[in-house]
Amino acid sequence: MDDSATSRVKSNGVEDDDDGLTGDEETKLLGDGETRYCQGGLKPVLNAQTTLTYEESLLVIDVGRFHVLLLLLCGWAVSSDAIEVLSVSFLLPSATCDLHLSSQDKGWLNAIVFVGMMFGGLFWGSLADHSGRRAVLMWSLAMNGIGGLLSSISQVFWLFLLMRFISGVGVGGSMPVIFTYFTEFQAKTRRGSMISVLATFWMGGNILAAGLAWLVIPHSGLGYFSTNFTFNSWRIFIALCTIPSLSSAILFLFMPESPKFLLQAGKEEKALDVLKRVHCINKSDNPFDISRLLLSSDHKTGKSVILEESVEVSQPEGCCHFSGMLNSSVELFRPPLRFVTCILLIVNFAIAFGYYGLFMWFPEIFNRIDKNGGTLCEPGSGSTNTNTSSNSTHIDCTQPGNIVYLEGFLTAVSNLPGNLLTIVLMDRIGRRILLSSSMVISGLTVFLLWFVHERWQNVLMSCVFGAVSTVGFNTLDVLQTELFPTNVRSTAFGIQTGIARIAAILGNIIFGVLVDVHCAVPMILVAALMSFGGLMSVQLPNTKGIDIH
Repeated sequence: MDDSATSRVKSNGVEDDDDGLTGDEETKLLGDGETRYCQGGLKPVLNAQTTLTYEESLLVIDVGRFHVLLLLLCGWAVSSDAIEVLSVSFLLPSATCDLHLSSQDKGWLNAIVFVGMMFGGLFWGSLADHSGRRAVLMWSLAMNGIGGLLSSISQVFWLFLLMRFISGVGVGGSMPVIFTYFTEFQAKTRRGSMISVLATFWMGGNILAAGLAWLVIPHSGLGYFSTNFTFNSWRIFIALCTIPSLSSAILFLFMPESPKFLLQAGKEEKALDVLKRVHCINKSDNPFDISRLLLSSDHKTGKSVILEESVEVSQPEGCCHFSGMLNSSVELFRPPLRFVTCILLIVNFAIAFGYYGLFMWFPEIFNRIDKNGGTLCEPGSGSTNTNTSSNSTHIDCTQPGNIVYLEGFLTAVSNLPGNLLTIVLMDRIGRRILLSSSMVISGLTVFLLWFVHERWQNVLMSCVFGAVSTVGFNTLDVLQTELFPTNVRSTAFGIQTGIARIAAILGNIIFGVLVDVHCAVPMILVAALMSFGGLMSVQLPNTKGIDIH
């Protein structure tokens, strides 16, 4: 507990009681009372009345087993979203013949999950700000898994596309709410590093998807085959990828609602009850003698004033629910949040267009490199395809070799150093510097990718791009949860991820069109946007060490 929290406790502490007990004796009683609460569900015997801010209460409950469980569950859910988003990119080379895919079809197939995420992000994010985090997480994760499972048995392209869209709607809900939910259990002293740790689970999902693809898809004889129905290796891969999301949805049944959301909604007793449960599970040495909770202290200093001046949360019901969601969205574009919202929209667009416009195509790029002798473009074409109309619709049924999936796996593993770097540096040098530098370096890496012509050089540069851009994404996750108050946090995250999905859609579709026109054009476009977004992010406020409100 920090000095301010300690002084507040002592000001209402045992020295002022007239029950005749010493401080040590009363502490023992408080501890016994907390034990009775944990084991029997009874309220503890409290002899002190303490009013703390929510941030101070997080210091009282300390860090323990609950936070480990919270990290593992939220991390598993983040991994499930990563698997769902990235799984399609691994099946493209093998599904080309089954679904009769042209380059444009592949672009749409990569993009459709982001179309779903765009709609899902705004809807589920706003719903979470008015109905709670936990229920939204369960339903969105379930939709993600069910949509993915149904897509694995879809036999025609349009139905497969529709199921991937439904799955994307689920991903769009779970992604913003997971980070919001997780953040609201973290004290400011460890918030940046803990969110960075959570973000590393995206890499875990990426590696898991790449590993599954490497192990399952090349076995083309695996599965069930009949005249009217085929369930081959790449469909088995898609079905296996739904396990994390479906299991996460079930596990969230056993988790509490966010106490920060409950407090913001005026449900102070329920918020205290959740904190008591967390305190019990953590087995904290600090006695839980909190009788009242405040959202924050009355002192507004530094950048935190930006975060505190916002409308109070309302609890719309019935037909007013949509109006509440709309009000939360409008609030983001009013002072003092408007400037931050607009800058983050630009940064999100740039990084999502650049990253997903390239990363989702890596397995297909590696497949082309494998066929073209180490270069993305066809040799002897002068880097320009002479018959673009035929190339854009040509369907190549040649099955990729194991080396393609191995290279995809290596690119996924390359995220590890970026995640470790984020965890170490997030609370040391600050969010803004990490975000801007990673995006500029990523843009430079993509630009240099055009100048290499050896297979190993392409793989190396792709790995560097994956590692450095991961730092930017992780930093952006932290900023988006710190720069907005509780009553609009999930809505803000949903809108930001929504614009990122639009960028990812455009990135994949444009890449699918331009890759058959001139290989350099999509690379230069990605490099320019990533660098531009990095320069814009310099204008964001510094959130290191501030309270969230």
